[in-house]
Amino acid sequence: MYTSTDEAQSKLSKPVTTTSLRKMKAEGEKFITVALYDAPMAAMAQRCGVEVLLVGDSLGMTVLGYDSTIPVTMEQMIYHVEAVKRGNDKSLIMGDMPFMTYATPEQAMENATRIMQAGAHMVKIEGGEWLAPTVKMLGERGIPVCAHLGLTPQSVNKLGGFRVQGKTEAQAETILRDAVLLDEAGADLLVLECVPSDLAKRITEAVSMPVIGIGAGRETDAQVLVINDILGLTDKPPKFSKNFLVEAKDIPGALNKYAADVKARRFPADEHCFA
Repeated sequence: MYTSTDEAQSKLSKPVTTTSLRKMKAEGEKFITVALYDAPMAAMAQRCGVEVLLVGDSLGMTVLGYDSTIPVTMEQMIYHVEAVKRGNDKSLIMGDMPFMTYATPEQAMENATRIMQAGAHMVKIEGGEWLAPTVKMLGERGIPVCAHLGLTPQSVNKLGGFRVQGKTEAQAETILRDAVLLDEAGADLLVLECVPSDLAKRITEAVSMPVIGIGAGRETDAQVLVINDILGLTDKPPKFSKNFLVEAKDIPGALNKYAADVKARRFPADEHCFA
């Protein structure tokens, strides 16, 4: 049976909070995020010092075999958030809100409450300016929010596929504006996915909230990768990913290598970034 690791086993001396993440941003210290879905991996991530665990709706593709994140349900997300919570008591746990579960502020409140009660410390939602009222309302009621801009997988059908976003100046300005508006609305974190490195740098400098990058260059405050990509379990890995298991003898070694390379700014390298 897997249980939460105790303080003596963990590289994290105390629970990670939104306050401690903002302090890391202010001090220029990178933090580590991993998307994972079960108690054993959550326990291992804590032992390796991973500050943030994302229970992502990416589980639709990495665990359940769907071709996108769109079929993922609230019940599936709650199941996996509960599992991750049972394996970890120090990392900050962030739970994705599935497709069309936050179309209105009232719907977002109801479903975010369920994710939080399952064990998450924060919810993540995809979208720009239109979500500002929802972010404000959730924050005022004690629910921290991570925004998600750039490539937003729940909008893959609208975007025409999994494509880099913000490549034109007009697109870049829209994403930057949305980031600032969400920051002002009270978002606590921001995930930037598949945007040019220079745009990610501009956004990271423009907002007060910490920015987590995935395919967004090395100038963000943190990096996130899916555990399947870290361990080389993806048949066609995306450009921004790296198999860290080939440089390690076991899974903890791969997680430690990923964390060390992010902290030391060795990852992402140029080949993992978009110009």
